[in-house]
Amino acid sequence: MYLKFFFVIALCFIYVGCNEHQPKPKITTEDVYKAPKLTLDEANRLAELPFECISVEFPNKLNQSLKDASNLGTPKELHPAFYGCYDWHSSVHGHWSLVFLLKKFPNLNMASGIREKLAASISKENILQEVAYFKIEGNASYERTYGWAWVLKLAEELHTWNDPLAREMESNLQPLTDLLVQSYIDFLPKLSYPIRVGEHTNTAFGLSFALDYAETVGVGTLKTEIVKSIKRFYVKDIEKSSCPLAWEPSGFDFLSPCLEEANLVRRILPTSEFKTWFDTFLPQLQNPEFKLTPGKILDRTDGKLVHLDGLNFSRAWCLYGITETLPEYAHLKQIAKDHIDYSLPNIVDGNYSGTHWLGTFALYALNKAE
Repeated sequence: MYLKFFFVIALCFIYVGCNEHQPKPKITTEDVYKAPKLTLDEANRLAELPFECISVEFPNKLNQSLKDASNLGTPKELHPAFYGCYDWHSSVHGHWSLVFLLKKFPNLNMASGIREKLAASISKENILQEVAYFKIEGNASYERTYGWAWVLKLAEELHTWNDPLAREMESNLQPLTDLLVQSYIDFLPKLSYPIRVGEHTNTAFGLSFALDYAETVGVGTLKTEIVKSIKRFYVKDIEKSSCPLAWEPSGFDFLSPCLEEANLVRRILPTSEFKTWFDTFLPQLQNPEFKLTPGKILDRTDGKLVHLDGLNFSRAWCLYGITETLPEYAHLKQIAKDHIDYSLPNIVDGNYSGTHWLGTFALYALNKAE
């Protein structure tokens, strides 16, 4: 009996020992992470937002500086191309959303209607009037640099769309595009310090989209000025301290100052240099257990509080950009997805304070996730 008992024990030890030498399956972030997808159904849902609002004139926030009474006019009189969606920049990126969706999903439910609306908005006459508005005394800084950035993003999207309507609209938009390219070139050398807020004037965001345009279209003078500015504004930040990500977000943020900067700097540094920079700038993100809670919105009818939905989408696209350059930070992808998942179901809710702009941010984030 004792012999039998010891025989069984010996077999157990042999079994355990053999199994200790067996390779154990390695569970990685990529094994459990599933990227969010922009499906045709989601595209149709999100297309409804800009399709409706680009022709909704009121309510409207003109954000004007008035030289005299001659500057007075209705939104459509002053901005015949971009009068809808509550404010000028939201109208511009609403047009970008529709172009982006038509390119990606030519079989959208509203495809023909979208084409008609885009052609009517981005006409030669309308764009020349938009250019004239910028040339009014005191208006050179209008929409600097958030609206400028979205015009260049729209121009880039048209440039890369192989469609006769795109060629027509790109040509029509070109005077405004050229004006804002030159505005960037003139303005950046005068900007002594970057603007590090979480709203429209954030310099890193404005430079990011402008750099996209410069690289895609091949505008070397613009790219040169942007790269110089990034080096001057941001590359030496790690000599001061790490970025205070724990202080974010502020109550009205729709951009993350820390993540927007990191997502921009990665574009101009060699990968090894960027990793050193990033590990100093945001050292906590090295930890595979790092957590970042999505911004919480308690009242989506409040136009300022709903900015935090936008923050969730913009954080996501920054995190996806960082992992594109540094694949070893793949754990950040799940954080990005969690941010998208928190806000995406809620943005088509009938509250114009959010619906006039959030669809664009959702689309951009979802596209970066793929």
